[in-house]
Amino acid sequence: MPARAGIGLAGGFLPPLVALAIAAVVGDLLILSFGEAPSTVFRLLVEGTWGNAYGIGQVLYKTTTLACTGLAFALAGRAGLFNVGAEGQLAAGGFGAALLGMLLPAGTPALVAVPLCLLAAMLVGAGVGAVPGALRAKFGASEVIVTIMLNFIALAFLNWIVSSKLHVPETLHTPPIVAGMMPRFADSFAAFRGSAANFTIVFAVLAAVASWWYLFRTRAGYELRAVGLQPDAAEYGGVRVPRVLLVTMCLSGALAGLGGMNFVLGYKGYYEEGFAGGAGFLGIAVALVGRNHPFGILGAALLFATLSQGGLAVNAIVPKQLTDILTAVVILAVATAVPEVQKQLRAAAANVTAAFYRDARKGVS
Repeated sequence: MPARAGIGLAGGFLPPLVALAIAAVVGDLLILSFGEAPSTVFRLLVEGTWGNAYGIGQVLYKTTTLACTGLAFALAGRAGLFNVGAEGQLAAGGFGAALLGMLLPAGTPALVAVPLCLLAAMLVGAGVGAVPGALRAKFGASEVIVTIMLNFIALAFLNWIVSSKLHVPETLHTPPIVAGMMPRFADSFAAFRGSAANFTIVFAVLAAVASWWYLFRTRAGYELRAVGLQPDAAEYGGVRVPRVLLVTMCLSGALAGLGGMNFVLGYKGYYEEGFAGGAGFLGIAVALVGRNHPFGILGAALLFATLSQGGLAVNAIVPKQLTDILTAVVILAVATAVPEVQKQLRAAAANVTAAFYRDARKGVS
């Protein structure tokens, strides 16, 4: 038993550590190519992220959104689904929270307004996630293709609503939210003044804990994982596979929608076109590096947020894109070293290929 535990521990932590080591070596070589000392650049990166309260606040702010989109992808992945639609679900959730925040009366207590806006964000995100879930469950449509296309539809629809109905003149954002704003760290701790860190991160951590409990401590989570491992065997055992697929995509969309609160209610106080900024797609990398485990995803989100903020800290002496390259190296290293990641990527590719082949056959017939 101890030997097995040791193997499990090594299998869980060794690949990400190896990926970080490879990224560090690549980073050293790139820094040297710019004529700078690696020790100086990495020192600036650490000081600009974890060396002061502002940097820590920015890292935690970025971690919040990435944790939510990473959890969204991971939950779907556990059921054998490849949700590429977190970008649209994130934006839709943010819009739902902003809309309710604008409609609530100005004097609504925060203890009432914040939970209502949180619920709105998750419900709207779940609604967007339900579309590919229903199509997959009822017609066997590829959730990869549907979620990719739905991103464009959702974002374009939201941008149309804002630009034609709700925008402040000469801007691309809605009017300010009246009620439901999430308290910021700076309101309680003066050292965080200027940073975007807010208490949405508490809900992101709670979402990770709830996801872990759901996956590994409930019957529904067991059925979800069984469908992801072997859907035919799960169905033979009495699991209603289509129902599991639909519910999973709804929960996945809800987790992504929760991330929209971070920007809308925790930072700006309004919905703004393009606020997602690729966080939905980066959430895929966060989930893969975190091994699709809720607590691993929190660590991976913290890592990618640190690299993102660190790029701004070192931009004075090396290009900010250096940290983007390091992020890509970490992702590629993990994707190469971890068998489960390889299996999931192959399954997604096979899913897309099968969908195209099936559609081609229908066209010929």
